[in-house]
Amino acid sequence: MNQTILIVDDDPVVRELVSAYLRERGFNVATLENGQGLQRRLQDERPALVVLDIMMPELDGISALRMLRVAGDDIPVILLTARAEPIDRVIGLELGADDYLGKPFEPSELVARIRTVLRRRSSNAPGAPEQRAPYRFGHFEVNFPARELHRGTTRIALRSSEFALLKVFVTHPMSVLTRAQLLEKLHGSSEAHRNRSLDVSIWRLRRLIEADPSEPRYVQTVWGRGYVFVPDGEFGTLERCLASPA
Repeated sequence: MNQTILIVDDDPVVRELVSAYLRERGFNVATLENGQGLQRRLQDERPALVVLDIMMPELDGISALRMLRVAGDDIPVILLTARAEPIDRVIGLELGADDYLGKPFEPSELVARIRTVLRRRSSNAPGAPEQRAPYRFGHFEVNFPARELHRGTTRIALRSSEFALLKVFVTHPMSVLTRAQLLEKLHGSSEAHRNRSLDVSIWRLRRLIEADPSEPRYVQTVWGRGYVFVPDGEFGTLERCLASPA
């Protein structure tokens, strides 16, 4: 597996220190000093993961990430941010960042997050293609080998994180899943992703499959317990689910 990490940061000190630390831990490292050349760079060489700084001149990390995802590039991305505003992190996660890390940070924590993201994106990850019969709910059909969601003849584009979350839900219909259980199934550990990325992923998924995301019928909230996937989309089904063991 390609273990090259691309560091995109306008600060030469950060690039040098992080590169040296990653190389000592067995990674190959490439660097880029601005976000403007990121897409072109990825056409020439494909790293395993991009560590992308948000605060950069000319083209900031959020804009660079947006351009990647609009172009359909699903390469793993970890954002670095020195700004305290949570909106940057939320926007980054909404656009498809795999994780974020605030500056200043310990290089060991960055390595741990890189390894977690690479492990999650491996062939054994929850969002990986799977030879399995289609699953139908409401007007939707899940195609597991192609990692696609269809509504009638319309294909709905899914990020890897969205497909992984949907696969967990359709595999456990009518079962209340706590946040810890969802994190365990998605990331292999309930300690992973202590930020609000799970909430963002659920919000994204609801926007794709719910007629009204503010009143979800398929992915329903069980207050104080977690979430439940209701294949028939009926509100009354939730009470029957609560009356049975989770």
